[in-house]
Amino acid sequence: MSPGRRPKPGEPTLSVIVPAYNEEPWLPATLAALQEALAELSVPTELIVVDNNSSDGTAALARSRGARVVFEPVNQIARARNTGARNARGAYLLFVDADTHVSAALLQQAVTALQGGQCCGGGAPVAFEPGVPSWAQWGLAAWNGVSRHLHVAAGAFIFCLREGFQAVGGFNEAVYASEELWLSRRLRAWGRRRGLAFIILDTPVLTSGRKLEWYSPLQQFALLLMLLVFPFAVRFRSLSGFWYRRPR
Repeated sequence: MSPGRRPKPGEPTLSVIVPAYNEEPWLPATLAALQEALAELSVPTELIVVDNNSSDGTAALARSRGARVVFEPVNQIARARNTGARNARGAYLLFVDADTHVSAALLQQAVTALQGGQCCGGGAPVAFEPGVPSWAQWGLAAWNGVSRHLHVAAGAFIFCLREGFQAVGGFNEAVYASEELWLSRRLRAWGRRRGLAFIILDTPVLTSGRKLEWYSPLQQFALLLMLLVFPFAVRFRSLSGFWYRRPR
């Protein structure tokens, strides 16, 4: 598929994929923001929620809000995203976290970049909802700097050509976290060979700071230290609880 390929009648241009595991409290606001933004696009779209073996009402809620729901029984973020992509019909894919709000301006920037024929994918800077502590804002600013410098996207918002996604094998299912970094590097290499850039847009995407409430600064520092010393920890689910365990 080329960036400028016209969709067939009834076929979406953009598929938005939201992986969701027990996201009933956060999903309504995410879907509302997405649907409001999608309504302003001039291209046909679809919205897919991947129920990643939830035990709450995530799937029913997503259906009631107009999303198409697909099921992934293995509770792993990379698998959920790949399942969504396999069920998507759009030439462009966008992956959004279930606690993330996307503006119409950001969505339009991503579509315009892909339609321009010089971009294979990319991401956006991340901003927290108001009220998070200053140390978290500093850490986020550091991440945004790394993201822009190294051309790697945050998992909260990553978009790409479907053709490129399929060519690189999608998200790496050998890891339980950081799968967006693997995909960013593979897409960047794939695009470079074709004269296509992997870009970080200017408009930020807004995400929740819920993990700042779930995990103490000490726990988060310990996680960072572990990943610096033993980066292969993300290949073990038992060491990736930060992304999978929820407080009661």
